[in-house]
Amino acid sequence: MQHAVGAPLPPPHQPGHAAAGWINQTAAHQQPGPPPPQGPPVPPPPAAPAQPPAPAPAPAAPGGPGWASPVPPQDATGHVHLPPGAPVAAPAPPPPAEHGAGTGTATLAVLLIGPAGAGKTTVARHWAANRRVPTAHISLDDVREWVCAGFADPQDGWNDQSEAQYRLARRTCGFAARNFLANGISCILDDAVFPDRPVVGLGGWKRHVGPGLLPVVLLPGLEIVLERNAERTGNRRLSDEEVAGIHGRMAGWYGSGLPIIDNSKYDVETTARVLDDVLARAIASPPAF
Repeated sequence: MQHAVGAPLPPPHQPGHAAAGWINQTAAHQQPGPPPPQGPPVPPPPAAPAQPPAPAPAPAAPGGPGWASPVPPQDATGHVHLPPGAPVAAPAPPPPAEHGAGTGTATLAVLLIGPAGAGKTTVARHWAANRRVPTAHISLDDVREWVCAGFADPQDGWNDQSEAQYRLARRTCGFAARNFLANGISCILDDAVFPDRPVVGLGGWKRHVGPGLLPVVLLPGLEIVLERNAERTGNRRLSDEEVAGIHGRMAGWYGSGLPIIDNSKYDVETTARVLDDVLARAIASPPAF
């Protein structure tokens, strides 16, 4: 059926009277003819009983039960609720379960100190991998080398930029350590910390990680350090002069009160076992630093 331009569109169909309403609206646009036969009036359908409006829920206090926070729902993939509050400091480690059992199941934050070529990274990774409880290894050099473009290589000369990147890497490692510890995972960090720079060295690590940090010095003889450094490649290999200078500064840890391990004659497994025993003693009597 054709309609004149501008004729109204038909309303939505409703039972009983929608079609008649459309006929009434379009009658003016049709040719005149005999009136349609009139039948008995169609009674309107019974109206549905009115539903009372649902009461509005009372507003919940922010953070309380029922609070609508602007975050994805609980079952959203990858969504994790972060704990509120300030950064979590390293917890005080509990004593070992039994005498002679090493660190046992204690939750620890360990800082392994030593010169280049001392074996810090290898020993730290081995110790972390062989504990009976979850333990993470955080290497300062690995984090420092996250910088790709603009990497300040100390082999090109120590300057303000390389110092800034070292500080940034230390803060990043400290943040990661706090997160691991807050979730019940021990961690061991390794760094060449010098005793003659306590503010940015050992003191800085204590500020970044927390009061439960346990430092241990790994210091083999100079000839061993030179031999191991010669096996390195890339920017982690230093000159013999640099290694000797670093090793000489590390000797300042003697008399500091920190536990020192001379692993000149130890393999990796033996050094890791000695480290665990040293840490067990440090738990019972933490070093003052």
